[in-house]
Amino acid sequence: MYRKSFYALLVVVLAFVHGRSQKTTAAYSSENLKIIPLTEHSFVHISYLNVPEYGRVACNGAIYMNSGEAVVFDTPVDDAVSRELIQWITETKKHQVTAVVINHFHNDCVGGLASFHDLDIPSFANQQTLVLAKQEGHTVPKVGFENTMELKVGNQIVINRFFGEAHTRDNIISYVPSEALLFGGCAVKSMGAGKGNLEDANLIEWSATMEKVKKAYPKVQTVIPGHGNPGGIELLEYTQNMFKKK
Repeated sequence: MYRKSFYALLVVVLAFVHGRSQKTTAAYSSENLKIIPLTEHSFVHISYLNVPEYGRVACNGAIYMNSGEAVVFDTPVDDAVSRELIQWITETKKHQVTAVVINHFHNDCVGGLASFHDLDIPSFANQQTLVLAKQEGHTVPKVGFENTMELKVGNQIVINRFFGEAHTRDNIISYVPSEALLFGGCAVKSMGAGKGNLEDANLIEWSATMEKVKKAYPKVQTVIPGHGNPGGIELLEYTQNMFKKK
């Protein structure tokens, strides 16, 4: 119990510190949602998970837009903020949300999924995520895949792939080749972050999983972690080294 409490506190503190250091130039900002541009077509969305005693923890998701279509990677933390995000995409940016991709089964990924389903927006995730989300009592993504799934966004593709276990047994990596952009979720750590919540982690496979991601996408330029600041391929290397067997 003490071990779990220690790691829970550690992830909250680190997420809060790194969340506060996110770039302040926002395309959109409200009390509960920030949207930070990375390129003309890609954005980080940041929402805040309220954790008793520790306050608000910043949680990252991503958006990719192209030719009037948009895909969202991970939902904001609840339905109200998810509706706020969808409204910004559809009304301000004039793009239709054609899909939401879930990184893994934790609540900071699926907390607002019902709002997407209310609008008949298709949701996709690793087949394992569907099983685990149901077990946890979370809203369950509609469509599961086994290893790799590509989505068309305008005239470009997004590659969603399961490389192996890391932060959770179901975590995937989403990659936009045209942007050289990778959304790693909580499987990828921001620079300076600690190991965080390890309750569902595979510490034996985590480093090897990051090595596979690096080999698959050697030209990646932008990497978005689950918490904290985006960076480049150095985030994959940092995470790999953190969990390397001594």
